[in-house]
This record gives sequence, C-alpha cells and structure tokens, in this order.
Amino acid sequence: MAAALYLIATPIGNLEDITLRALRVLRDEVTVIACEDTRQTRKLLAHYDIRKPLISYHEHNEAGRTEEILERLDRGESVALVSDAGTPLISDPGYRVVTAALKHRHPVVPIPGASAVLAALAASGLSTDRFQFVGFLPAKAVARRTVLGELASSPSSVVAYESPHRILDSLSDMAEILGDRPIVLARELTKVHEEFLRGTPGEIRHQLSSRDSVRGEMTLVIAPSEAGDQIDDPLAEITRLEKEVGLDRMEAIKDVAKRMGLPKREVYRLAAARGSNQPGKDHH
Repeated sequence: MAAALYLIATPIGNLEDITLRALRVLRDEVTVIACEDTRQTRKLLAHYDIRKPLISYHEHNEAGRTEEILERLDRGESVALVSDAGTPLISDPGYRVVTAALKHRHPVVPIPGASAVLAALAASGLSTDRFQFVGFLPAKAVARRTVLGELASSPSSVVAYESPHRILDSLSDMAEILGDRPIVLARELTKVHEEFLRGTPGEIRHQLSSRDSVRGEMTLVIAPSEAGDQIDDPLAEITRLEKEVGLDRMEAIKDVAKRMGLPKREVYRLAAARGSNQPGKDHH
C-alpha cells in the first residue's frame, strides 16, 4: 500500500473509546506517530501495548515537523497524526501538514472516532438537524461578545469549547446577549465525572458559581434562534425601516432587535460597528 498520512481520532477521556481500525493502523501500518504531547500519547499506546516511535507535532514546531513528515512520506513511510484527545485538526494543529501532504500527492486517510463536539451535541437534547462549530470562544471579553452577538441569530445549534477559568465570564456574556436561550454545558465528557448542565446561561452560571471550584474540559451547545427573521445586515434593515416605513432610529432598532432575538443595545452595537466599516466613511 502507498505511504499515507493517517489522521487518527483518539479518546477524549475513556481509553476504551478508540476503534479497532485505529489500533491496527497505529500498531501495524505506520512507521512513526506525530502527536501534540508525547507523554499523553505514550499513556494511550502503553494501555494497548503499542510500541512505536513518537515525534512531537504542535503549534510551535509545525513548520519544521511538516518538512520532516513529508520527507518520511516521500521515502515510502506511513505516518499517523494524533491529537491529545479527539479528532486531529478540530481546534488542534494539523492543517499545515495535511495541505502539504495533499500538495505532494500523498493520500490523507481519516480514521474517525471520538469527538467532544458530536458527543455533546448528540446528548444535548437540542436540535441536531444542522449545527455550527466555532471552536474556543475568544478569550477577550469584547471579541467574545462580538462573536456571541453574531451567533445569536443563528438558525442552527452552535457548539463551542470554553476553558474552566473563563466559563463564568462567558456565561455572563451569554446571559446578557442570548437572554433565556436554552443551552447545555457538557463537562468532562466520557470521564468519571461526566456531567450535563441544562438551562439558561444565567441558571447554569448560578449552578457553577455556587461550587468551590470549576474544573474540567467544557463544551457548550447553544439552541438555535427562534427569531422569525434572519437579518444579515442590521444597519441596512434599520435604514430601510427609517426610509420606507417611517420609523425613527430607536423604533427601527427595537424592531430589528425583536426580530433577531437580541437585546436592543446589542443591535445598536452591531449596527454601529458595521456602519463604521462602510466604504467612504471618515475614520479621522
């Protein structure tokens, strides 16, 4: 078989959550395993008595390691790429080496398995017909609130990751921007202390803030907007209501906010931000 780059999903907690195919490829098909943290991957391999050379592949050494992996593929060696947990490239490094391998006409073979995104979504009880994954929410409050404002009118369920030291701040922002929108917080998926908290952002924040500490890997699932209208450009719609319907600015903002399912101040902020970026505006 031709040399290939295998993208192998690994457990997100429970070590039994790995496929027979993944174990066979790791044991028999590849020459080397590229991983984020060799210590973490070594634990998994030891559990299944797999002995293979490991090389680190993370965001700080992607460029150099990509060249090394390409050289191995060119020599006819197959290489496995794994992340510390879950599916490679999903909020993890790997994009650079995948595109490079494809450019050099080497097969890229996905071996699916555990995924916190899909596990949280499936067990959330929220709509699974269509969903949007946005990775980690921004660490800075202004950027995070902007993202939440943009997601508030999404007709799809939204899945996001969040760190334990930022979760209370994020839930506060969600309570203000999303209001009583149903959400689910999945914590420590597949692990001993797996937990699902369901309710509004404010209710879940209250539960967490009453604890001595907040720990663990966290995945958020946000219910889709139930707003009747999906408005891509709030400024354009506000302007239309002013000119064609005769509403004053605040009434137009109120109307758009109601239809988008957002607080008035959030629509005002979105409109102001879009307006400041319009061509021909004076930014002095």
